[in-house]
Amino acid sequence: MEYEYPTYRREADVHNRCCRGWVWCIRDIFGIICAILTWLLILYAEFVVMYVMLWPSPYPIYSTVNSLIFQTFAFLAFASHLRTMFTDPGAVPKGNATKEMIQQMGFREGQVIFKCPKCCSIKPERAHHCSVCQRCIRKMDHHCPWVNNCVGENNQKYFVLFTFYIAVISVHALFLSINQFVICIKHEWKECTYYSPPATVVFLLFLIFEALLFAIFTAVMLGTQLQAIWNDETGIEQLKKEEARWVRKSRWKSIQAVFGRFSLAWFSPFTRPPPKSKLESYLYSV
Repeated sequence: MEYEYPTYRREADVHNRCCRGWVWCIRDIFGIICAILTWLLILYAEFVVMYVMLWPSPYPIYSTVNSLIFQTFAFLAFASHLRTMFTDPGAVPKGNATKEMIQQMGFREGQVIFKCPKCCSIKPERAHHCSVCQRCIRKMDHHCPWVNNCVGENNQKYFVLFTFYIAVISVHALFLSINQFVICIKHEWKECTYYSPPATVVFLLFLIFEALLFAIFTAVMLGTQLQAIWNDETGIEQLKKEEARWVRKSRWKSIQAVFGRFSLAWFSPFTRPPPKSKLESYLYSV
């Protein structure tokens, strides 16, 4: 197959970078609104759990223990969201499909390569083009507006942790809200909250609705992500029913490719996923 090699000058990718190019971020208005809405919903849960339920509670041990649990998982959820949002998901450099670059990368003459016509880049195996990010993303699973980013090779671990921790705090908030109703009814709405009974009921009902909705949504997302990792197949590959042209990893190796060797670092949004091979880093680094 013969390729035409257009003259293509690589330019600064302002669409995907901010803070003078140091931070990966997608300037998509809808995605930014969804991300801000996610933060506001977490803050609302913080307000109701801490100020409406736990701090006014007549049971100090119950209040302290549940405050520590909720704050820990809420912090991890927020950190996981930020890491998913501001981590390069595995973007292929724009404009590297030139004759000079192909020769520099070590491809042999006559070797079949795939080029993306939209971003003029050499597409690695299992990469797909994202119209929002305007880049080809390695092992792209899907573009998620709630994190305003693609979920791909470099940030899938953070996205899985985000869905896990949101599901945890949602279930915890649901338990606390139902228990708060029981406590307030038992005390006849006296000394169980700083707010009036009608206001407390409104706060609790909205939190129950929010917690139930996000517990179901994130649990489903978590399940689909774990299934995709387990089967070594991304969401796009499942949707398009693509024939596997790659060598499938074993299930344990597939999990390790995302999370690394089993340790407590699996559950930390502050540890990076396992590094790619030196060859892949050289060929497809931004």
